[in-house]
Amino acid sequence: MKNLKMTSLFFMAALLTTAINAQASESEYSFKVHNTTRSTIKKLLVSEHGKSWSEFDIGRGIGPGQSETMVWDSSTNNEGCKQSVKAVYSDGAESEPAKFDFCEKDLELEF
Repeated sequence: MKNLKMTSLFFMAALLTTAINAQASESEYSFKVHNTTRSTIKKLLVSEHGKSWSEFDIGRGIGPGQSETMVWDSSTNNEGCKQSVKAVYSDGAESEPAKFDFCEKDLELEF
């Protein structure tokens, strides 16, 4: 009987941990970026109001023909869903800014 209680407690703890992890990952805002150009995207710049721009961390960049999934930092949780975005390429050129709704499920950006 004692083993059954211990097994049940272990199972319930594992189930609770799985539910908490699933809920945390669902609350993250993520989106995909497709680079359809011949240049590497070195930076993504974002702006809620189109006046001042902040850099979105994309690591080493997104190569031509590649796609990457990006996740917003939790520090942006108090910002609006609609953000302007522009890409900065390896040669320093910038794309035109485009406005996206980042609360949209399965959002994909193409540059």
